[in-house]
Amino acid sequence: MLGPRDFEVYLPKYLSPETEEKLFSDLSQFPDNIDDRMYRTIGVDPDVIYQGDGLSDLLVVELPSLRIKRAPCLVLSNTCDMDPLNRRPFSTNVIYAPIMNMATYQEWLLERRLRSVGSINDRLSAIRRQQITQVFYLPPSNHMDYEGMVFCDRLVTCPNDAIDRNNLGEARLFSLSQYGQYLFLFKLSIHFTRVTEGVDRAY
Repeated sequence: MLGPRDFEVYLPKYLSPETEEKLFSDLSQFPDNIDDRMYRTIGVDPDVIYQGDGLSDLLVVELPSLRIKRAPCLVLSNTCDMDPLNRRPFSTNVIYAPIMNMATYQEWLLERRLRSVGSINDRLSAIRRQQITQVFYLPPSNHMDYEGMVFCDRLVTCPNDAIDRNNLGEARLFSLSQYGQYLFLFKLSIHFTRVTEGVDRAY
């Protein structure tokens, strides 16, 4: 079990002393501080898509139905891979996942009676505390007036140049703070990489 000071070993080394101390302070209060401090309020370049950005209107394709819709989404690709100035001999895609309204998810569970009311409330509480491995919880923000949740196993991609950089100011719902980004990367690492998966992959 990690103690509060053990987090310091895993903090990014490029941070200013002030940002590092703020991040450590926020992590020390986890999970009782999953609120608007997960979002940046300053320093967001209007022409850059950052990993962990919420964008309001991206295309989502559902398989196998092939239903296509537009939805708010959370960007998973890393920031430098999406930079148009990062020239490559091949095109890149942006990876993202739709943001679901948590109230809609709750109604869906209640309508189908898949769980008892108490069990549903327990699950929603676990999601809010980031305890469900494949779900990333998003508290309300200035431009997203509801609780959001992202299933990390429902990924979509589109060509990098299909996202209009000229309209990012209106399309961006939020940009994660250093604290929010740290939680997001931690959640992705748990979901996608399990060194202790319990499988002996014999040679």
